[in-house]
Amino acid sequence: MGIQLVLFLFLASLRLGLSQDVEHGLILVEGIQAIAETDDNFICATIDWWPHDKCDYNNCPWGNSSAANLDLSHPFLVKAIQALKPLRIRVGGSLQDQLLYEVGSLKSPCHPFQKMKGGLFGFSKGCLQMNRWDELNHFFDNTGAIVTFGLNALKGRHPSGHNTDWKGDWDSSNAYGLINYTVSKGYKIDSWEFGNELSGKGIAASVSAVQYGKDLIKLKEVLNSLYNNSDFKPLLVAPGGFYSKDWYDKLLQVTGPGIVNVLTHHLYNLGPGSDEHLDRKILDPEHLSKVESIFRSLSETIKKYGQWSSAWVGEAGGAFNSGGRQISNTFVDSFWYLDQLGMASRYNTKVYCRQTIIGGNYGLLDTTTFVPNPDYYSALLWHRLMGKTVLAASSDVFSPSLRTYAHCSKGRDGITLLLINLSNQTGFTLMVRDRVPLSSGGHENGTSIHVENSFINNLKRAFSWIGRKGSDVTFREEYHLNAKDNYLRSQTMLLNGVPLELTNDGEIPKTEPRLISVHSPIHLAPLSIAFVVLPYFDAPPCAAQTKL
Repeated sequence: MGIQLVLFLFLASLRLGLSQDVEHGLILVEGIQAIAETDDNFICATIDWWPHDKCDYNNCPWGNSSAANLDLSHPFLVKAIQALKPLRIRVGGSLQDQLLYEVGSLKSPCHPFQKMKGGLFGFSKGCLQMNRWDELNHFFDNTGAIVTFGLNALKGRHPSGHNTDWKGDWDSSNAYGLINYTVSKGYKIDSWEFGNELSGKGIAASVSAVQYGKDLIKLKEVLNSLYNNSDFKPLLVAPGGFYSKDWYDKLLQVTGPGIVNVLTHHLYNLGPGSDEHLDRKILDPEHLSKVESIFRSLSETIKKYGQWSSAWVGEAGGAFNSGGRQISNTFVDSFWYLDQLGMASRYNTKVYCRQTIIGGNYGLLDTTTFVPNPDYYSALLWHRLMGKTVLAASSDVFSPSLRTYAHCSKGRDGITLLLINLSNQTGFTLMVRDRVPLSSGGHENGTSIHVENSFINNLKRAFSWIGRKGSDVTFREEYHLNAKDNYLRSQTMLLNGVPLELTNDGEIPKTEPRLISVHSPIHLAPLSIAFVVLPYFDAPPCAAQTKL
């Protein structure tokens, strides 16, 4: 009986081992120079204006998460934002272009948004009371948030009757009153964003690039006037819409130098939240890579027409219309989220705003309980480990399922890798090395390396990255992320096998790494994600970074 049990266990383990393929390879990091740089506060999240009765696909996932009624005193919310300090919060969304402010000569009653047939997005105009604006600003100050506030860019305009097009000059009076009130109170709004999704063909409304540019010049004059006696000068951000090359090009040509400080664009490359195959799209490397053309084209627009400005992703939730139910708030979504953070940073995207911090199916926090969803911890690890200097990284593995990103580590020497395995079958055993300069016999393109020797030989030559500090190297840090019970739609993320959950006191859990000898390969399991910190990787751009 004992022999039979041993034989059974041996065959079971053999079968398990054979069920998983393992591909060996090298990760090649270009440590000699940076390819891009993000802002220090790259991680950003939004607070929207949607009321509780915003529903999509017979699901109403917003609750009381609007900027108008969110419980700003909830300890989970406060602690979650403070853990990401300084977190940029973008206040805005679809309804901001129907939002009035209770200041100055506002003649209409200050009522909240209500369902209205024929209204933009099915809602009436709404109003922000100044006592709520005071509460929001006290909350931002308490949590250390950096604030971008979206202004109503449709006031004064009217529908032309042709598609989504709106005509007329922007009426700046109400926005002037809000900004004037804000300055008088000493509230620090880091940046003012003009409009939401009015670029190109728009969503529910659109404005021509020429008209938009004229109005931005007017808004810049307002800001210059109201902040004339202030040492602090806020950024002007626009247009907060979906990228259309001709429209964005024209906007920069009309406004000219020094008007628009930041170009924001929105991304929902997974399609509608109702798609039954969202998880397939998330795990499809070809689908994830399609959005790269937008980053590339926007970079070209800025280089050609607006070198004084920078690019932000002003809103991205993966799937539009409130996100995917039982997808956007689960572990599988982190494959899309982290991959897009890595891709955006490669194209000098300075800030990436996740839709939302709370609200909808795609909130970083659960709308009802305020408990962090898996993507919150993905954002937290990025924030803590990935510095702002971006390095080129590639691999020689055959499978397209391995996604590789590299940054200088945050606040210390060395680099941090983000490794994403989209395959449900193949694991990876990887070594890391720096690309040897051509003058030393290296290869021109890291992706074209041909591994002629055995993996053991690769292991022996993979430590060229250690450099002069190699004798001090002992361990690297690894942070492996998996789904609880290997269920991709789990709302519990495991870090090195331990569930990431709030403590009994409601505190954000510690994110402890696994310490691994630098002389051993990195093992990346199927359908997993890993941050790998290499503290003594010899990368000159990283040595020059200021310690945080």
